[in-house]
Amino acid sequence: MKLSVIKLDGKAAGDVELSEAVFGISDIRGDLLARYVNWQLAKRRAGTHKVQTRNENSRTGKKMYKQKGTGGARHGSRRAPQFVGGSRAFGPVVRDHGYSLPKKVRALALRHALSSKVKAGDLIVVDTVSIKEAKTASLRETFGKLGWTKALIIAGPEVETNFGLAARNIPNIDVLPNAGLNVYDILRADKLVLTKAAVEAIEARFAEKEAA
Repeated sequence: MKLSVIKLDGKAAGDVELSEAVFGISDIRGDLLARYVNWQLAKRRAGTHKVQTRNENSRTGKKMYKQKGTGGARHGSRRAPQFVGGSRAFGPVVRDHGYSLPKKVRALALRHALSSKVKAGDLIVVDTVSIKEAKTASLRETFGKLGWTKALIIAGPEVETNFGLAARNIPNIDVLPNAGLNVYDILRADKLVLTKAAVEAIEARFAEKEAA
């Protein structure tokens, strides 16, 4: 599968051959993408929400009134959930919301996400992303001419310093190195922009997994 390569100024820079196994999946599985996104977002959750349990409540533990003869129900503590100022029953506690997802499922979901962008015509390959000066206004204008209003840019092994500084203040533009590639950000962006170095790294990554 061939795809045209462009430069940041919009001019053509040749073609690149894309792996069919990584970018050429035609039957996109939404269930795989959903599993990956749910797994990724679950890992992000802080899980720091917490309420006081009965043993943590500072209210007195003294018996409220005598056991018999009051005509009321039997109670032994003001800390019980039914009383104002009492503890909450079955409230949230600090915990980790993350769970495991098989590596093969994660790898397959990433291939389906990449292929979905190719299928929709929203994958763009650029020669390189580097600029001489870290000028946000200039880079915003460049993105406007290219039609990149909501894009994920995978810049290669490392993000070039000036490009990263200029792009970080532009809304809806995310710039990540190869290691930051993930399904959630791919699906969230209207355009996926890969450098030639990023394409090579992605294909090499999957080639290593298949060899293993």
